[in-house]
Amino acid sequence: MMIRLAPLLLLLPLSFPSLAANTEQAVQISDNWVRATAPGQEVGAGYMTLLSKKDTTLVSVESNAADSVEIHSMTMENGVMKMRSLKELPLKANQPEKLEPGSFHLMLFDLKKPLKAGEKVEFKLNFKDGKGKSSALNISSPIKASKD
Repeated sequence: MMIRLAPLLLLLPLSFPSLAANTEQAVQISDNWVRATAPGQEVGAGYMTLLSKKDTTLVSVESNAADSVEIHSMTMENGVMKMRSLKELPLKANQPEKLEPGSFHLMLFDLKKPLKAGEKVEFKLNFKDGKGKSSALNISSPIKASKD
């Protein structure tokens, strides 16, 4: 009996597309890492590339390593580098958004302990799509002395 049902079970995800769609993440994360901190440093930085299958917005970030995490941008204005906190970061469908040194990045404030190369930092990324639907993605990022 079970052998006859096996081919039908393979077709189940095709019968219910919403079930199949839920197994894939709407936002893919790659090249994620956190910069190691110097002794006494209470602020850290996180980097990654986000790729969304549809227009969505990164609305907040949480971490086990810091009391708060902010999304920041860095721009050069009249020869001066300016860093600004962003309330959110819009992600366009199928366009990678790089969070990297000297550009968009995550700032980790009030670190709970020094960030040491070889360890990991956990993040919870909170998103909201154009219809107001919220979703979250948990990732683990390695701590490195530099990107390489």
